[in-house]
Amino acid sequence: MSQLKLNVIKPSVNNMTVRVFVRAAGLDFEENDAYGATRTPEFLARNPAHLTPMIETDGLPKKALWESCAIMQYLSDKHGLDKFYPKDLARRAMIDSAMFYLIGTFYPLVARATYPRLKFGQYPGEVGASDAGESEKETARKAAEAALAEPLAVFHDFYMDGKPFIGGDNPSIADIRLASTLEFLAVIDYPLPAWARDYVARMEKTLGAAYSEPAADVRGYISWVRSQ
Repeated sequence: MSQLKLNVIKPSVNNMTVRVFVRAAGLDFEENDAYGATRTPEFLARNPAHLTPMIETDGLPKKALWESCAIMQYLSDKHGLDKFYPKDLARRAMIDSAMFYLIGTFYPLVARATYPRLKFGQYPGEVGASDAGESEKETARKAAEAALAEPLAVFHDFYMDGKPFIGGDNPSIADIRLASTLEFLAVIDYPLPAWARDYVARMEKTLGAAYSEPAADVRGYISWVRSQ
């Protein structure tokens, strides 16, 4: 039995991130589909935030850890996976910055633009979760969609800066987080710039089945949503 248990909800790109990482890193893990179970007393006893992805391992103070970026950082350090998360402080700082920029700036826009189409619940305080009419909600969704171009350009121009990946010649944990996030934009037919399309294809080619297998679950869900 593996000492690392990964609890996931497969249609989520947040979960896809760690699913790709553990496969690409060649880690020994057990994967548990937690769909529909995150609010059960058993799950909440381990994870009161009821979030996935979540890893469980005896090496952690609380034996559980959620948040995709934190999980990848921890596992990279624990297993010495410098190719995904280098020890060099300057390179690591850029990877950290790219991930924090994604979860703090880019992903909230992605969520506002795609969650209504994905049939995911909106966050409290968002227009999509309010009593606003459908017209107002769609106006807010379109505004978020329009705002995606700026952070996308930041990833390309600043973090990649002519390199194939944020990590340089090889994908980093920030690249796994970004490429996975971009998968959701298919549900709104977002016109990704050519560099971003090439980037996702490069990630999939480089990581192979470690990327394509988890991506298939996200893509399959998007196809199902679009067929409804």
